[in-house]
Amino acid sequence: MDVWEEGLPGKPCFLVQQPRLCWWLSPFFLTCAVYFLLWIPEDQVSWVSALVKCLPVLCLAVSLQAVRGGRGYHTRLQGALLSSAVGDACLIWPEAFLYGVAAFTMAHLLYLWAFGLTPLRPGLLLPVALVSVLYYGLLLLHLPASMVPALAAYSLVLASMLWRGLARGGTVCWGALLFTLSDSVLAWDTFVQPLPHARQVVMTTYYAAQLLITLSAFQSRRLKTT
Repeated sequence: MDVWEEGLPGKPCFLVQQPRLCWWLSPFFLTCAVYFLLWIPEDQVSWVSALVKCLPVLCLAVSLQAVRGGRGYHTRLQGALLSSAVGDACLIWPEAFLYGVAAFTMAHLLYLWAFGLTPLRPGLLLPVALVSVLYYGLLLLHLPASMVPALAAYSLVLASMLWRGLARGGTVCWGALLFTLSDSVLAWDTFVQPLPHARQVVMTTYYAAQLLITLSAFQSRRLKTT
């Protein structure tokens, strides 16, 4: 079976294509800069603020068009990024919070599908499960009853994505870790108690996580010239 289709890290041949790779990723960095420079207050809810927040992730989805081959893997990553963008937009509006949770659940399921089960590395499952149960067990005590089922399901999917990301290694490993950190800070700040500079931490780790996972699609693959 093709190693790439299993989502395994390949040789970092993309290092020799850095100028072209930087060209494809430059819209992501530009839109990230716009997001942090504008820093639209969270209480100014609008479609403009939603678009500004979503654009970096949408740019990453477009950048995957530069990848030749491995279409199954990078198509699943694109689907996860698009689902994440929908989740980003939904979280702008408090009343759409659960829709955002559903969109991010779909994103993590697509990441799970992309990462696959090879190598299995079951030894990682126990520490991930212990940490997740401890953290989300505490978090669930602070949730409204109506949100418990959705967030319990989300936490299970996120923990599974973290396990598979750690098993993949490479940039996927760090991306999964940062994604989990971002979600953990966001949940604690939202439902337990406000944390200093929470939004900065959440968005910085979130964008970095999506970038690192996206970079895995460029390993051992040539970039399109047009």
